Amino acid sequence: MNPIEVEHLSRTFNGLKAVDDVSFSVREGEVFGFLGPNGAGKTTTINMLIGQLKPTSGRACIMGWDINAQKDKIKQHIGVVHEHQNLYERMSGQENLVFITRLHGVNPRRADQMLERVGLGEHAKKRIQHYSNGMKQRLLIARALLHQPQVLFLDEPTRGLDPSVAVEIRKLVKELAATGVTIFLTTHYMDEADQLCQRVAFINQGRIEALDTPEQLKVFHGSCTTVITLKDGHKHNLSLDTAEERQRLADWLAEDSILAMHSGEATLEEVFLKLTGRSLL
Repeated sequence: MNPIEVEHLSRTFNGLKAVDDVSFSVREGEVFGFLGPNGAGKTTTINMLIGQLKPTSGRACIMGWDINAQKDKIKQHIGVVHEHQNLYERMSGQENLVFITRLHGVNPRRADQMLERVGLGEHAKKRIQHYSNGMKQRLLIARALLHQPQVLFLDEPTRGLDPSVAVEIRKLVKELAATGVTIFLTTHYMDEADQLCQRVAFINQGRIEALDTPEQLKVFHGSCTTVITLKDGHKHNLSLDTAEERQRLADWLAEDSILAMHSGEATLEEVFLKLTGRSLL
């Protein structure tokens, strides 16, 4: 059985389906992207999977445990980093983690180990109110990993971070997956999903519109654009999807009219827009 199994999961609020009959599974050690605009149902899905919200219908299991009947069992196997930071600002980084080790019944030494793991060892004694946004985000990940969970939920982990800090977070995500941790990732950044995820699901208005590897989604739903610069200085964008455009390229080649030619594959952002008619932001 896969670490995450979801079958026909739905959640209704006041007659409105926030999540509508979604099904998917996530494999061990996989980074699985769950992508969509605000209000698409991403956080509602996470809250159901981690036991904070009861589904209206359908079922799901985490590490074989049912999300409705066995919530306490699931808590032992998951770590969660929510979109909104919830740290004790007047405590140090070390104190924040030691407090959580006591709640989980984990050896307090894990706090220092995890601070080193996320690059915060030298800042262990510093109060959280003096941490940068990126440092807080790394601390949240360290906190989620204290009890060595097998499944990690990351809700927008790099949102609002400086690019250099975001790179560090992505590197950490890759390293965790390489050790066998299963990661369920939501993000608005399509380049991030492209870099990190083995598979992605596009959710829109509560329904999954597509689920596949980033490469397959771009191949089957995107279009490859070729930029042609002619010797007369004019530039043309060709998708080469039609016989007419392919013939134009053949004619220019036969006439030796081409100065330069560059191609670029579709992006996940473009694929999402094509499939849903909506932007991610």
